[in-house]
Amino acid sequence: MSIKKYRNSFFDYSENISLKKREEMTKLINNFIKYKKINDVLDVGTINNNEPTANYISKNLKNIKKINSLSIQDINDKLFKKKIKKSICEKFSEKEKKKIEADLVISTATIEHVGSFRNQKKMIENIIKLSKKFFIITTPNRLHPIEFHTKLPLIHFFKKSLHRKILLILGDSFFSKEKNLNLLTRNNFIKIFKQINFHNYKIIDIRLMFFKSNLIIIGSKLKKKI
Repeated sequence: MSIKKYRNSFFDYSENISLKKREEMTKLINNFIKYKKINDVLDVGTINNNEPTANYISKNLKNIKKINSLSIQDINDKLFKKKIKKSICEKFSEKEKKKIEADLVISTATIEHVGSFRNQKKMIENIIKLSKKFFIITTPNRLHPIEFHTKLPLIHFFKKSLHRKILLILGDSFFSKEKNLNLLTRNNFIKIFKQINFHNYKIIDIRLMFFKSNLIIIGSKLKKKI
């Protein structure tokens, strides 16, 4: 089977898996926020499309009065009350901060798409700044055997530079670029939080076929240990 046919046949399967994993993560997140007195949420990396998985977690949060959006896209969904079109890796003015800061800042499957490790670090710093109480980040785990963006198994285990060269050879010029896909591991997050001197967080593993498929990072700016 050619790479193209393999990826096309795998597409529907991976979309169903992705939706099921989002359902699982949403249930976990709703259990976490259930008694946390969260009035508003900021969704970072909102997507402007109608696919079932798009903005799934934010759309299915329970008992939230207001959800705002921060995205590089123009967001039309009326679910999001206040919207800023801007990269999470940029600097925010006090006016911008006051407009969209929220009790809970949540970012789903975005951090792997902001480019370099430096940008990922800046993204986490900004998420913490925009959070009044808690923040949650979800991302695929680089160490899962199947990479669900490219629909290809195992080659993402190679050194990142080699992985990108292979993708380019296979005709995937988009995901072969660091600015479009830069997968993370648990240790990458530990390194970032150590560098920015933030310690009140935990990392939760989501599993698929006995392997860790996704990571959920939950952090708190409150004094109580998370």
